[in-house]
Amino acid sequence: MKTDPNITLQTIVILLSSLLWACNREPSGIRVAQKPLTEAVYASGFVVAKEEYEIISQVEGYVSSKLVEDGHEVAKGDPLYIIDSEQQSARNRIARETYELAAKNHGDDSPVLAELKALVQTAQTRMKHDSANFTRFSNLMKENATTRAEFDRMKLAFESSTDEYILQKSRYERTKNQLLVDLQNARNNLIITSDEAGKYIVRSQVNGRVFMTTKDNGELIRRNELIAVVGKNDAYYIQLNVDELDVQRVKAGQEVLVKIDAYAGKVFRASVSKVYPMIDRKQQSVRVDAELQESLPGFFSGLALEANIIIRKKDKAIVVPKNALLPGDSVLIHTGDGEKKVKVTPGIETLDEIEIVDGLDTSHLIVMSENK
Repeated sequence: MKTDPNITLQTIVILLSSLLWACNREPSGIRVAQKPLTEAVYASGFVVAKEEYEIISQVEGYVSSKLVEDGHEVAKGDPLYIIDSEQQSARNRIARETYELAAKNHGDDSPVLAELKALVQTAQTRMKHDSANFTRFSNLMKENATTRAEFDRMKLAFESSTDEYILQKSRYERTKNQLLVDLQNARNNLIITSDEAGKYIVRSQVNGRVFMTTKDNGELIRRNELIAVVGKNDAYYIQLNVDELDVQRVKAGQEVLVKIDAYAGKVFRASVSKVYPMIDRKQQSVRVDAELQESLPGFFSGLALEANIIIRKKDKAIVVPKNALLPGDSVLIHTGDGEKKVKVTPGIETLDEIEIVDGLDTSHLIVMSENK
């Protein structure tokens, strides 16, 4: 059997071409890149209205008037609810009546003091009369114009009327002082009950918007129950939860890029304003507040969001995949003599990439784990 010379020549050409391609082919791997790189800390959170606060009822009763609805704008001091309580009304009425009686008893036309004052005046008149008689009998005694018995009788009468005057005057002053104490106590009690009565009219503490109400007319409100949420209607900030492992890298003034679910496709800019020192033990996170640098399209509090807190940025960074970094801060690269492990200095990290500060440049080809 003879071999076809054309087939043999074709085979030789294919083998030579394959060998030449294999010799010129670049080894497989990932080329080191240079590009902008940003290190950021991820956080989730919510949009919150400035000066937003929950209104907790300090009293118990029924809603006699609900004066606002969700979304209403309010001014500071505007009433939101009027709560009715028969017991409180009765306490306030009794306190007012007690105060009015105490004020009358201590006033210039006080019937109690008028009676005691009359007794003081009567005792004073009798004392003056007995004083004059005692003086007269003292002079008569010096002239031996009266008896010792008459003189002693006048002296005893004067001493007795003097004691009576002192007693009635003391009783008057003591009663007047007691009535003053009663008046002060009644006034304080009225202030307390009036202040408590004021709690039955729930008012806004800010100029803003009612974001939520929980009660309607006729419904029972219990003490310490949430009845409304109020806050600013034109100023918002973002409240973030940052993992406790990242909190050391977060500081006031850092830039924040925010994506709000309700406003898809738009990125809002903010700035870290406060990092709270208390760790949430349940979530193992830290609260971080950030000020929005631009206005939101709507007036909604509580919108869910995701954010990246910018830690560091570089316009030109030598970058490799994060999984290319080997233990001991080294990478495996292709060389003319084969694969070689080189020591590198890492820098900025993202979820997928890492900056190499020293040890690599864009001419290097990284050997990835799947190629080894």
